[in-house]
Amino acid sequence: MSETQNQKPLLEIQNLRVFFRVRQRLLPAVDGVNLTIRPGEIVGVVGESGSGKSVMSQSILRLRDYDSAISYQGEILFEGQDLLQLPLSRLRKIRGNRISVIFQDPLTSLSPVHTVERQLTEVLLLHKNLSKAQARARAQELLHLVGIPSPERCLRQYPYELSGGMQQRVMIAMALSCEPSLLIADEPTTALDVTIQEQILDLIAQLNEKLGMSVLFITHDLSAMAQLCHSVRVMYLGQIVEEAETSALFARPMHPYTQGLLACIPRLDFPRGEPLHVIEGTVPPLSRIPAGCHFCTRCPHATDRCRTQAPPTVEAEPGHFVQCWNFVSPETPGQEVEA
Repeated sequence: MSETQNQKPLLEIQNLRVFFRVRQRLLPAVDGVNLTIRPGEIVGVVGESGSGKSVMSQSILRLRDYDSAISYQGEILFEGQDLLQLPLSRLRKIRGNRISVIFQDPLTSLSPVHTVERQLTEVLLLHKNLSKAQARARAQELLHLVGIPSPERCLRQYPYELSGGMQQRVMIAMALSCEPSLLIADEPTTALDVTIQEQILDLIAQLNEKLGMSVLFITHDLSAMAQLCHSVRVMYLGQIVEEAETSALFARPMHPYTQGLLACIPRLDFPRGEPLHVIEGTVPPLSRIPAGCHFCTRCPHATDRCRTQAPPTVEAEPGHFVQCWNFVSPETPGQEVEA
């Protein structure tokens, strides 16, 4: 067991269910998720668009509470207190302070009519009670920390004057301004080119090591996850279908969905002229979730039981959990789970 696994959890999500009310129906965007993050740990969540990754991560800070058509069940324990039960006044003291978020597109997250200095110092003035001079000095220090070469000049600029990589670095600086215990990075490299993606991933890894900050890394990029994360949760249609340390998941994927995702990654030794593997079908809408296993309509190993009974989550090997009736691995052709 690693040193991280011996530590008390920083965040515990227990049986989280998130519902959207649509035309008098409650549709489960997140369906029974359990997830634990310990101090200093980088946990990755991967899955196709529509798998519920962002809804799950945004539910931690209840960022969708403005929408009266959303409701929650379960618990989200952060440092021992249930965030789902906190009044908004107390939750605001945690947002951007103890827990920060980096969103997918930095340009839509930054205000186009305010300078970088105004936006960075606002967080510090709100949560840290600094003077304007102290907040400006701290903002300059943060820009230097995230690798911006001319922090003084950057403070005077507007977001549209910066490149995509610089905008994302400003967002990371803003997220780090109050030294949070947990950073939620919701697909932070999707809008960036490959070179800048690599720089941002390296930066997050360096900050994790230097500051001891925990990270929840949301992505659909398996190569980025392999590079950055200590452990991985594979999510499909609101459920976590496989969970393992990163090395174990990539070496021995057991859920058919995980195997399908990994098979879609192009390889240098891929036979010339052979079509790239694809997972048949698409993620069904929330209004048409299958009665049994959520993946059964696209699974090559599905049986009648898969289509009618929801599978349990089993520990296939120490620390490696899979939610499947007939999970398979490269080393074992098939194992049937008893009801």
